[in-house]
Amino acid sequence: MPGKLGRTAEQREALLRNQASELLWYGKITTTKAKAKELQSYVEKIITKAIRVYDDNVEIEVVKTDKKGKEIKEKSVKDSAKKLAVRRRLMGKLRDLQEVKPFNEKKSEFKARTGDIQHPLMEKLFNEIAPKYAQRAEEKGQGGGYTRIYLLGQRRGDGAEEAIIELV
Repeated sequence: MPGKLGRTAEQREALLRNQASELLWYGKITTTKAKAKELQSYVEKIITKAIRVYDDNVEIEVVKTDKKGKEIKEKSVKDSAKKLAVRRRLMGKLRDLQEVKPFNEKKSEFKARTGDIQHPLMEKLFNEIAPKYAQRAEEKGQGGGYTRIYLLGQRRGDGAEEAIIELV
């Protein structure tokens, strides 16, 4: 029996996962008013979780040996256990989008830029989106309000109320 948005729970979860991923990747999507309102709550919770732990890193010292057998100490920065747990939880709520090579970029440059990134959407969420909204929350003294919905009117064909949802 269909529930909210005229879909089963599995279908609704898949729809929200796909739309949330697209919204976080592109910053703006067009959908129906009902889907936009559901998506707004879903995405705001994801961003809030990312903001809480985005700067929670652990610095460790790694001892490596070079070709001559000499030991070299290097400092490495990794996610803390709490950040890793949140990252994994969010990966379950989002679809992992892969970056597409721009037309005017050479293949070697693209590989050099994206070679070490395994989950581009997670990197964007924790390195760009979360710091931006954490700074915004600090300046305004409030959290939330990361998305905005504009109503566009009725869609031709079925008359559904259309809306644009975007990151503020």
